[in-house]
Amino acid sequence: MSQVAAHSSLVGGSTASRVINCPGSVALVAKMPPKPSSKYADEGTLLHDVMSDLLSSDKHVTDFLGREYNGIKLTQELIDDKIAPALLALNEIDPDMKMELEVESRVGFGDLIPDAFGSTDVIGRLGKRTIVLDWKFGDGVPVPAEGNKQLLFYAAAARRTEITQWAFDGTEELELIIVQPPHVKRWVTDFKTLDQFELDLVRAVKQAQQPNASLAVGDHCRWCAAKPICPKMTGAVDRALKIKINDLDSDMIGKLLGQADLVEEWIKDLRELAFTMLENDKQVAGYKLVPKRATRQWVKESDAITFLQAHGVSPHKEPEVISPAAAEKALKKSKVALPDNLVVAVSTGSTLAPESDPRPAVLNVGKQLSAALSKLQ
Repeated sequence: MSQVAAHSSLVGGSTASRVINCPGSVALVAKMPPKPSSKYADEGTLLHDVMSDLLSSDKHVTDFLGREYNGIKLTQELIDDKIAPALLALNEIDPDMKMELEVESRVGFGDLIPDAFGSTDVIGRLGKRTIVLDWKFGDGVPVPAEGNKQLLFYAAAARRTEITQWAFDGTEELELIIVQPPHVKRWVTDFKTLDQFELDLVRAVKQAQQPNASLAVGDHCRWCAAKPICPKMTGAVDRALKIKINDLDSDMIGKLLGQADLVEEWIKDLRELAFTMLENDKQVAGYKLVPKRATRQWVKESDAITFLQAHGVSPHKEPEVISPAAAEKALKKSKVALPDNLVVAVSTGSTLAPESDPRPAVLNVGKQLSAALSKLQ
């Protein structure tokens, strides 16, 4: 069973950097529909769950082979690429196995910042040092440990949470660790740094609750769900579109390139938002959902195998039945056509397209039927 905790709608570990840098984003994000999970996020959840159970029991990692979360299974490849390097990293951090540790602890700020909470992957104490460790199993953006506001959030919250205060008793320094297989990144700091972070967070949360909380563009925008409706982002895009190429000098081009990733993320999130709205029967002016290009598949593989064998064609290309296209190519030598009733064209899903696209719009029959049935209950 997944041990993923609910996320704070105000501020949590993964959003601390954004809220501190852009308090106004809190109100904007609250207006956005929830994002659907992805296979990458589901894989991360599965790996976090396995690490938590491994550190909380006497089981061997192979005992978890085949465990599943949202259709993602723990394979030997995932163990070799992710779990094993993470366990080796833990051995590097605590070679003598003297660290007292606790996994998956829910921590919060109590009355200081109500509704601000999160879940630590590992919190521990080794000698005079408090340790806060986070597993990062994604292969994308490298995550640094130095100044990491997510881990500072967890540390500050854990220090104020009764069940995790033991990790701070008698310690003199704080170490933040990111384990992103195969890399281990470590940063040792003092508790004055943690105190300052807490002050910055409290100040930002108070400002976020004001009607005209400030907005700011920066690296913290990368994972912000409100990019498509953020006036700072939309204004930056408008300005960029109005600049003529001939008026740009090399310095200006360099500055714009520095913001390219941010603009590209904004465009990606804007398209995802439009797709989600249309998928939920909300109109988006000038756009619609259309079926993706259909791919041909066998109606019934057993019928296809019988037909191909009858015409001297080997139906298998290990480990699967050959495709209709490959079958047609093989049959061409004997001038035999592939019967239409053996093949069907199936779309792999929907995609966003302008109204001018000649393809017909997708009809959300399932959702309309569900809505109709709910009225009958």
